[in-house]
Amino acid sequence: MYHLLIVACSTRPTRIGYPLTAWAAKRAELDGRFSVEIADLRELALPNFDEPHHPRSRRYEHEHTRQWSRIVERADAVVFVTPEYNHSFPGALKNALDFLHEEWKFKPAGFISYGGIAAGARAVQMLKPVLDCLRMIPVYEGVNIAYAQEILAGGRFAAKAIHEDAATQMLDTLFFWAARNSSLYIR
Repeated sequence: MYHLLIVACSTRPTRIGYPLTAWAAKRAELDGRFSVEIADLRELALPNFDEPHHPRSRRYEHEHTRQWSRIVERADAVVFVTPEYNHSFPGALKNALDFLHEEWKFKPAGFISYGGIAAGARAVQMLKPVLDCLRMIPVYEGVNIAYAQEILAGGRFAAKAIHEDAATQMLDTLFFWAARNSSLYIR
């Protein structure tokens, strides 16, 4: 069984992304191929990047960085649940990515994006070059949710068949890459 880290990327007090994160975690657990962990950037509360050494060296001086490093290190694959802010992804996510370097290497990354009519697709497109630099493997398959606030039912995400199908495809691809990396002992 591979370990899937699902990152809730919005830190806003009025965010709608956490119900999407909860749905993703439940969906991945039901899939049966992954153990699942949620990392909520709001709860993690990383300060603006404050390590004196380059993350590549892994010489972390702050406990918040060491904690974040342990969380990411144990993941075999990552799903970013991200809104679209001004045609990009949240600053809290960029900050969280910048804290680490080697821990991200060769991990497949999936996306659950949300927003207005573009469904967060522009955020994902802006995020991919950053993940490429960290040597992650951004997968093509993802879940794009247009007008997510309109399909929340009682604070829960009421996924439609199109979202379920997209999640299945994304999990299949994440599993493929996690298994491939495991067989090659890439870390």
